[in-house]
Amino acid sequence: MNIREGMLQLLKEAGDNFISGEEISKRLGVSRTAIWKHIEELREEGYVFEAVRRSGYRLLATPDVTSAEEIKLGLTTKTFGCAVHHFAVVDSTQNKCQDLAKQGAPEGTLVVADQQIGGKGRLGRVWYSPAGKNISMSLLLRPTLELQECPQITLLAAVAIVETMRDICGVEASIKWPNDILVNGKKVCGILTELNAEAERINWLIIGMGINVNTLEEDFPPEILEIATSLAIEKKRQFRRAEIIQGILKRLEELYLLYIDEGFAPIKKRWELYAVTIGKRVTIRTLHGSLTGYAEGIDETGVLLVRRDNGSLNKVYSADVEIHA
Repeated sequence: MNIREGMLQLLKEAGDNFISGEEISKRLGVSRTAIWKHIEELREEGYVFEAVRRSGYRLLATPDVTSAEEIKLGLTTKTFGCAVHHFAVVDSTQNKCQDLAKQGAPEGTLVVADQQIGGKGRLGRVWYSPAGKNISMSLLLRPTLELQECPQITLLAAVAIVETMRDICGVEASIKWPNDILVNGKKVCGILTELNAEAERINWLIIGMGINVNTLEEDFPPEILEIATSLAIEKKRQFRRAEIIQGILKRLEELYLLYIDEGFAPIKKRWELYAVTIGKRVTIRTLHGSLTGYAEGIDETGVLLVRRDNGSLNKVYSADVEIHA
């Protein structure tokens, strides 16, 4: 824990009470001058403190920031979020996370950015992510899995995100196979899972998550507003992004450990509870063409099953899915 983390933890634990600079200095083993310096830096970032002579400091307000300190304070996971790398601006959190993976970063390492200027979606699409509004993050995993099992991690992540949105934000989020989270039929989150492997061995797997949190209608380009929404638009209030990140990490870790212990079956059951694709007439578009039919569900590996009008059953491994009205 660094000085800033320690200071914020002590101030948050104090609640409405003051804590003296001397006490903070003693607890953290640093000078009072260093404490004052960090207080001033935090003020510049939007934290609001009350300072009273002979009483000390108390924290009055915390800004909506996704700094490493804010994410790690109150985080209850064992591994996920063990290291948090925060950036003001990046091309892509996926790229940053890949760099860290190559350097030997441990499983559970998280990369978060306030703004992405080259965010990636599926099939090379651009992911829109304005500054200071949304969540752009990538989580590093080093699972012992067969290559064909890796797509199941995307479905696992979708369940974790939906359950967190329902619990923390109170939105009835749902899942559109394979990687979209919807609210009232509009996209609020996308998931991009990438892996590095050789000779049937997985070196690492990275889950990229882009979540529209505090984006308002005027923030979206018109063509995106037709198909996208945000938590703020749906609930007509702003959310603290660090709290949502903490919730997702907690639920992701719980489901990941369940998956390692019991396999995909319990994840599949929870995925089906939130899926909007099942039972709907859909058009499937792949690089090799398109087909139309009814989505019957997913099999035991997570592959989408589509029954065509001629009665044949198609297994869909990767595709864009259009759900018919």
